Amino acid sequence: MAIIIRLDRVMADRKMSLTELSQQVGITLANLSNLKTGKVSAVRLGTMEAICKALDCQPGDLFEYQEEESSHD
Repeated sequence: MAIIIRLDRVMADRKMSLTELSQQVGITLANLSNLKTGKVSAVRLGTMEAICKALDCQPGDLFEYQEEESSHD
C-alpha cells in the first residue's frame, strides 16, 4: 500500500497508549488497533478529527505517501 499510517509514531511522541486514545476518541480498541497496523482501507473524517484532537496533531502527521516500486521485466 502506498499510504503508510504513522499513528504508532505520533502516539509514542505523545506518550499515549492505545487504550487511552481509544477512550478519548470513542472507538473500540480493536478498530483503533486495526487502524494503527494498517488493516483498514478507509477512515471516517469524524474519527480522524477526534484522533487529531486527542493527539494534538494534523492529519498529515498520521499518514505518509510512499510511491510503490513498480517491477520492471
